[in-house]
Amino acid sequence: MQEHVIFPTYDYGLHPAEDTIADVLSREGYATGCFGKWHLGHRDGLLPTDQGFDVFVGIPYSNDMSQFHRPDGNKYTHSLPFLHDKKIVEWEPDQRLLTRRCTESAVDFIDANADADRPFFAYVPHAMPHIPLYASEDFEGTSRRGLYGDVIEEIDWSMGEIVAALERHGILDDTIVVFATDNGPWLPFKQDGGSAGPLAGGKGGNKEGGQRVPCLVRHPAKIPAGLVVREVATSMDLLPTLGAWTGVELDPERTIDGHDITALLGGEKDATSPTEVFLYYTAHGKLAGIRQGRWKLMLESGSLHDLEVDVSEKWNLAKKHPQVVERLRGEAAALDAAITAEARPVLKVPEPLWDPAIVVRPEPEPGP
Repeated sequence: MQEHVIFPTYDYGLHPAEDTIADVLSREGYATGCFGKWHLGHRDGLLPTDQGFDVFVGIPYSNDMSQFHRPDGNKYTHSLPFLHDKKIVEWEPDQRLLTRRCTESAVDFIDANADADRPFFAYVPHAMPHIPLYASEDFEGTSRRGLYGDVIEEIDWSMGEIVAALERHGILDDTIVVFATDNGPWLPFKQDGGSAGPLAGGKGGNKEGGQRVPCLVRHPAKIPAGLVVREVATSMDLLPTLGAWTGVELDPERTIDGHDITALLGGEKDATSPTEVFLYYTAHGKLAGIRQGRWKLMLESGSLHDLEVDVSEKWNLAKKHPQVVERLRGEAAALDAAITAEARPVLKVPEPLWDPAIVVRPEPEPGP
């Protein structure tokens, strides 16, 4: 899974023997649902309902792997299905409605389980703001930021609908709410690709603009309101942290890379990141760099940056701190070797659930 994203013709994905958040919560009686984009494998045995989720509503891979935004006669040989669990309910869904449809499905899921007084985990990975961008009629043209801003306005609406559902059932303060993203802006698309502000770089790269992203967590029983954490934390920390908060024990025999960051998020005095070393990899899985505390070293260029004072990565301090460079190179190589030696396999599935080379053109809009 460390070697780029999964395309429609690929025959592998996340091995179902791995424990997802949905897996561990499901074993404790939680209802689990995924509403949006999956992109961790789309053959039998690899979809969300094989990975701990009771329900899946959404698309199996990115919304650019589609005919919807391509003209008639194009040479792209794949189409995008919209799924309920493993069943294709529609080919080439109207992408202007993806955010709304997945939000409404998530809210229905919350309503059903709240009414049944059953604990639940709702995972809502929206298809956008991945390119191509689409917003529904209610949000198109509502932002000064153009179409990208319209898309973000609709995602903001989506978050509001989910929070409103929790409030309606009187369970908001008993629910852990996490809002995060997976990478920085897609720079070739300029205004439509997003912005990382003062951070250099973007999606697919290892500058801070590609790797450092916002994360908001609401959990009144554990997290003081208004707390800002400046220590290193990663999405890999969500599984062990949510496990700790929900009283779920993880398999002690299965090594994972994340850590319980309860102390950080709880604002405990002198709490530091349990991530002592963080490695950067290229989009194709090659070791690219290392972060340790304030120091970040990029291996190919040899550039060293103090991220505490140089978040834009403008000032190379390698010549001033050669011992730091040497130490970090050694630590990066040693940790990468350990990760490589202990890597667990993906699962390959020979037979597809649908023809990955099928071309289905979207339905034309009705005339006036």
